[in-house]
Amino acid sequence: SHQQLDEKFLFVDKDFLNSPMAQADWSAKKLVWVPSEKHGFEAASIKEEHGEEVLVELADNGKKVTVNKDDIQKMNPPKFSKVEDMAELTCLNEASVLHNIRERYFSGLIYTYSGLFCVVVNPYKMLPIYSEKIIEMYKGKKRHEVPPHIYSITDNAYRNMMQDREDQSILCTGESGAGKTENTKKVIQYLAVVASSHKGKKDSSAVGIHVERWF
Repeated sequence: SHQQLDEKFLFVDKDFLNSPMAQADWSAKKLVWVPSEKHGFEAASIKEEHGEEVLVELADNGKKVTVNKDDIQKMNPPKFSKVEDMAELTCLNEASVLHNIRERYFSGLIYTYSGLFCVVVNPYKMLPIYSEKIIEMYKGKKRHEVPPHIYSITDNAYRNMMQDREDQSILCTGESGAGKTENTKKVIQYLAVVASSHKGKKDSSAVGIHVERWF
C-alpha cells in the first residue's frame, strides 16, 4: 500500500533494533571500529592487546590485523542502530556517526538529526515522502513526535515564528550536488501549504522565515 511505501522511507524497523541475538553477538565479540582504506572504518573484534598494539579480527573477512590502540573507536550497542538523532549515541565518534548515516541511507532513510542539525544524504531519486499526506503528518508536531524530515525543521521554525513573533532562519549548507536546492524547495513547499491554512488571520506584526543556501 501507499502508506507502507511512505513509512518505509521514514520509520526504522523496530524488530531489527530489539534483536537479542544482535546484542549477544556484539557483547561476545567485543566489536569495535578500525580504520579501513576502502570504507573509512570497518567492524572488527578484539583478540589480543599488547601495550599500544591490538590484534583484531575483521568482521567482514575474518582477516587478523594489528592496529594502534589510538586508531580504535568504540562501537555502539545494536539498539542504537539507525538512531534518528545521533546526539543519543552512547559512543559519539566519527566511525559511529558515518556508520549510522550509511545504515539509514541504505534503508532509504535520508534524513538524520545530529542535535539541532538535520543531516541529509542525496538519494539521487524521488522518494514518496513529500506528498500532502506527509505534510499533514508533520503539521504542528514536535520534533521527537515524528521521524526526521526537512518538514519537521520547517514546521518548528514556522511554529516558533508564530508563537514568539520573531524572525526565523533555515540554513541549507553542503557541497555541490548535495541537495541544497531541492531541500530549499521542500521548505518553501511546506511553508506555502501551512501558511495558506492561516490565511485570513490578520496580524499587524510582520515576521518571516529566512531560507538560505550556503555553498
